[in-house]
Amino acid sequence: MGALEIVFGIILLLFALAIIIVVLLQEGSQKNMGVITGGADTFLSKNKARSVDAFLSRWTKVIAIGFFLFVIVVNAVMYFTGA
Repeated sequence: MGALEIVFGIILLLFALAIIIVVLLQEGSQKNMGVITGGADTFLSKNKARSVDAFLSRWTKVIAIGFFLFVIVVNAVMYFTGA
């Protein structure tokens, strides 16, 4: 196993961990926030939750696309270098 394979493996591992973390930080579609806050959902709390969910959703897409593109690049490099 060469140094290039180790570096590619570490980068792929970081991408995978980033995807897992971002997905786990997202809230489900059936969140019961009324139970936790005593039913007092304010306008500010609703909009803040939406902005955080939108941010996490956007980054999930960005990281996933980066992961897939990097996997394709790694496979192409390994194929053409003969490793």
